[in-house]
Amino acid sequence: MSVTLTDAAARHVTRYMTKRGKGVGVRLGVKTTGCSGLAYKLEYADEIAPEDVVFEDNGVKVLVDPKSMAYIDGTQLDFVREGLNEGFKFINPNERDRCGCGESFRV
Repeated sequence: MSVTLTDAAARHVTRYMTKRGKGVGVRLGVKTTGCSGLAYKLEYADEIAPEDVVFEDNGVKVLVDPKSMAYIDGTQLDFVREGLNEGFKFINPNERDRCGCGESFRV
């Protein structure tokens, strides 16, 4: 079981947490929503919950709730710039389909 970050994602998270002045890492999970059924949720975490599965990659902790692990195991989190837009990109080997708007996915 693993969740990893690219160098670009780790740099972005580290820079933002420094700017915030607090945080232990990022919390990654899934929620039920959208056309295809599931959507990623990503937020900065200020504490580690007892039930969290914790991964550390490139000096950044990624916290995952156990219920989400089945859907995101093996996912790599990247931070990309495409034209004027920038944001996190989820490279998930479990994804079977993604909706046309790009907001949700199915495993």
